[in-house]
Amino acid sequence: MLFLLGTILGGIGLFLLAIHMMTDGLRLAAGASLRKALSQWSRTPLRGIFSGFLMTAIVQSSSAVTIASLGFVNAGLINMRQALGIIYGANVGTTMTGWLVALIGFKLNIQAFALPMIGIGMAMGLIRKQGRSAHFGIALVGFGLFFLGIDVLKSAFDGLVQGFDISKYTLDGASGVLAFFGVGFVMTLMTQSSSASIALIIAAVSSGVVGIYAGGAMVVGANVGTTSTAVLASIGATANAKRVAAAQVIFNLGTGVVALCILPFLFDAITWFCDQIGVEADLAISLAVFHTVFNILGVILIYPHNERLASWLDTRFKSLEEEEARPQYLDKTIAATPVLAVNALVLETLALSERVAGLFRKAVNDLAYDNRAVDHEARVIQVLSAKVSHFIVNVGNASMSGDTTQHLAQLMRIDQYFLSCVQACERLGTRIRERESLELSECESELRQFLNAVIDNIQESLDDEFVADDPVEHHYAELKAEHDTIKARLIEAATRDQVAVSHLSETIDCLAEALQFVQNWFKAIARLRQIQAKLSVNGEGSDVEKVDLNQ
Repeated sequence: MLFLLGTILGGIGLFLLAIHMMTDGLRLAAGASLRKALSQWSRTPLRGIFSGFLMTAIVQSSSAVTIASLGFVNAGLINMRQALGIIYGANVGTTMTGWLVALIGFKLNIQAFALPMIGIGMAMGLIRKQGRSAHFGIALVGFGLFFLGIDVLKSAFDGLVQGFDISKYTLDGASGVLAFFGVGFVMTLMTQSSSASIALIIAAVSSGVVGIYAGGAMVVGANVGTTSTAVLASIGATANAKRVAAAQVIFNLGTGVVALCILPFLFDAITWFCDQIGVEADLAISLAVFHTVFNILGVILIYPHNERLASWLDTRFKSLEEEEARPQYLDKTIAATPVLAVNALVLETLALSERVAGLFRKAVNDLAYDNRAVDHEARVIQVLSAKVSHFIVNVGNASMSGDTTQHLAQLMRIDQYFLSCVQACERLGTRIRERESLELSECESELRQFLNAVIDNIQESLDDEFVADDPVEHHYAELKAEHDTIKARLIEAATRDQVAVSHLSETIDCLAEALQFVQNWFKAIARLRQIQAKLSVNGEGSDVEKVDLNQ
């Protein structure tokens, strides 16, 4: 028993380690091309369903597809709504295992690829210690460990599953159906593979150990039991990944309830249909058809309510970032009055600008001590930015004047500028961290001179009183001139062999990221000041910073 317990804990440990490696590897390796491809594959719910079905049919593991979907959501490659279609399709795709067993008695063993995947992934990491290929190697190792973890769990519970004396279960009626449902659920829970459970169930039904109705109830239990994979994988995951796991539980459980309620009718319909087309349906084929039909029926039932389910899930599993990113001034009741909505958006955008400025200061000064705080604040700003954009779209659905429409368009653009600032901060923080790890002391004073100038200027731009003309243009001009001067001085120093070329390159990259932040920052602030000035002149808010939104 101690050995069995240790094996189970080891398998779960491998499983969880694999999830984290897959998530980190995908997040670091993913470029714009991969993100674009994933978005296209699951751009609509129907395409997501098809891609989920196709991937599961190929790899013969809905668990692997589910974990991949959670990993992509964790890594930010696809959003929660896109992943839902993949989850639905994976449920239909897993029925292919039943067809393989019923028709040819063969099941693909994807676990056989685990060790080669780990070896190839580690080789990629050793050959290239940095870069996209190295990060992809980490993700590949994660996939291999995932399959290896499942294999360890299956081995640990193989004796228990094979030791089930199912013939003892002779209950009839609803209690019998629920008992066999529980057996199928437990089998999948222990093996972490609904495909393996369904193969065993079809074999048991074909050999006459259990009846067709009992086998059907066990298949439904196995279908619901496969949700344990997603639940386990969502431990410590992002809020969106938890929502996807919850959606799979809701979908599989709802589908299972419907299937159990109409179980006899489905088998009668399958028998009648086979008689009509003149095909002899043995017990194995009938069970495979049943598995396919009730999963497709589940997709048909949930598809019209997909958006409603997604909206409900948005209100659940709030992450720390989402809790901190609550808008201070935006309220859905204000959206019905465009003038008040614009004033609220200006106030919210001003608060957002303060957070973006604070993020730059953290990225420049605090990164060496705690880069997690920088990453956390960046995620908070991104969540808040998404809420601001969503609010603007909702206001855009109301009737409004031409000036208000222009204000909203400008605010949407400002929001995008601030997002670009966040991305520049993240890249700058990474480069500064790399400089410190390499102990690049040369050019440090010049870099710090420019970064401190940026901090001073962005604070001055926040303190400026808004006027009709652009009040922040001179800040950007001063910083651009200082950037060019420092860059020219460093290049000249490198030419005289006073600065190492590698140090020069790293410093110029940092200067470029900081200048990218400056460009987007002052574009945003200039437009924000213009909106404030116009609102003041037009009388829509004599002092926008003092508008009482509660009245």
